[in-house]
Amino acid sequence: MDEDPDAYRILKLRAEILELGSAIRQLQREGLDDAAAQLLIARKRARLDHLVKTSSASSRPNTDIRRS
Repeated sequence: MDEDPDAYRILKLRAEILELGSAIRQLQREGLDDAAAQLLIARKRARLDHLVKTSSASSRPNTDIRRS
């Protein structure tokens, strides 16, 4: 079975983001400060975006004619 570490990281980050989103909604419902959770979720979203972009770029065949 072929395991892709990037795919695992992507799934893990998505799960963490969902969990943080739920925690943020709960904090907001209770009128508590959610700034730290908002910052953390923004960082995780940026990390996820970067990982998805680099993962998809590495899976594309190299079509650059300037190969060395």
